[in-house]
Amino acid sequence: MKNIFSFFALLLFVSVGSCARQQTNADGFIRISGVDLLKPDGSKLFIRGTNLGNWLNPEGYMFGFGKTNSPERINRMFCELVGPDFTADFWRRFKDNYITREDMAFIASTGANTVRVPFHYKLFTDEDYMGLTAGQDGFARIDSVVKWCRDNNLYIILDMHDAPGGQTGDNIDDSYGYPWLFESEASQLLFCEIWTKIAAYYRDETVILGYDLINEPIAPYFENVEALNGLLEPLYRRVVKAIREVDRNHIVLIGGAQWNSNFKPLRDASFDDKMMYTCHRYGGEPTAAAIRSFIAFRDSVGKPMYMGEIGHNSDEWQAAFCRTMEENNIGYTFWPYKKKDSSSFVGIVTAENWRPIIDFAEANRSFYKDIREARPDQQAARKAMDDFIEACKFRNCTVQDGYIGSLGLKHAQ
Repeated sequence: MKNIFSFFALLLFVSVGSCARQQTNADGFIRISGVDLLKPDGSKLFIRGTNLGNWLNPEGYMFGFGKTNSPERINRMFCELVGPDFTADFWRRFKDNYITREDMAFIASTGANTVRVPFHYKLFTDEDYMGLTAGQDGFARIDSVVKWCRDNNLYIILDMHDAPGGQTGDNIDDSYGYPWLFESEASQLLFCEIWTKIAAYYRDETVILGYDLINEPIAPYFENVEALNGLLEPLYRRVVKAIREVDRNHIVLIGGAQWNSNFKPLRDASFDDKMMYTCHRYGGEPTAAAIRSFIAFRDSVGKPMYMGEIGHNSDEWQAAFCRTMEENNIGYTFWPYKKKDSSSFVGIVTAENWRPIIDFAEANRSFYKDIREARPDQQAARKAMDDFIEACKFRNCTVQDGYIGSLGLKHAQ
C-alpha cells in the first residue's frame, strides 16, 4: 500500500511539474497570453520604463530649439553654424556620449524594466545621416544597447521613429510634410527591407521584446486622412509578413493612426499570433476616461495594449496617470529619458554659451545673407557644441527625482 501511495505521489509531482513547465517559455522570449505579456518563467511582465528619444533621432526641443525641430533641419542648422565637417564630428561624439552603459545602469536602478529605442531608418542605409555619408552605424549602436540592457536586466522595444518617405507628415518623422510612405511603392519596399534586415539580425536576441513598426502614423492635418487611414493595416500586414520570413520569435507592435490614438482603421487582430498594440497620450485628464477607447479596443481584440509614449506634465499628473494605467493593465514607457532642462529622468544643464546656438537656430536663415548676419563667432559656437557633449554625459546631468518617483520608480541614491 505504501508503494502505491508513493507511486501516485510521484505521478502527481511529475504532472504538476509538467504543467508548470508548460507555463514557462523555454526559448527565452517574451510571449503573449491574451491581454498579458509573460516572461520566460511564466510570470507577468508589466512594462515600466522610458524612451531613449533624441539619441538616434534628434528633436529640436530637446536641444532648446523651436522651429529647427527635425533631424534634417537641426543638421542643416549646425552645418550653417560651424560647417559640415565639425558637424559630422559633433554627431559622432553625440552618439558616443548621449546614451551609454552608465545611463542604462541608472535606468535599471530606478526599477524600470524596459527601454523603447527610437531610431531613424537612415541608420540602416547609406544615406547621409548624423555624421556619416555611407556605412551607417545602426547595428553597432543597437548592439551596444542590447549588451548594456542584457547586463542590467532591461528589455528593449525597437521603434522606427522615422520611416522612409515619412509616416506622419510632421517634424517627428523627419519628413517633407506628408506621409508619402503610404503612397510610395519605393518607400514601402525600403521600409520592409530595413525591418527584414533588423529582424534577421536580431531574431535570436531575447533582450529585445519586440518591434514597434511605425511611430505615430498619419497626422490628422490632411484632407485625405480617412483614405490614408485605410492604407495603414495593409502596410502593417505587408511588413509583418516580411518580418516573419526571417523571425518568428519577436512580438510586433502595431500603433494606431493619428498619434497612435485612433485604432478604428485596425480591424483584424488575427493576422499574426505575436502581435500587440501601442497607444500614445499627452495631456488630458489622468483618468480612465482619457484612455477608454484604448481599453475598449484592447478588450475587443484580446491583445495586450501598451502606452509607448506619455509624459511632459506635472509630477502629480504623471503619478495619477500611472495609477490609471496600472489599474487597467496598460504598461508604459514615458517620454523621454534625457533632454535639455527638465521633464525627463535626467536633465542636461547647458552653459550660458548655448544661448547663441538657440538664437541662431531660431533666427531667419532663409537667404545666405541672413545666415551670415545671424551666425555667431565660430570659435565660440564650436566651444558651445563641445560643452554640450560634456553636459549630456550622465555624470553631468541632473537627476529628476520627482519625475522618476511620479512613475512609480525610485532613484537609488
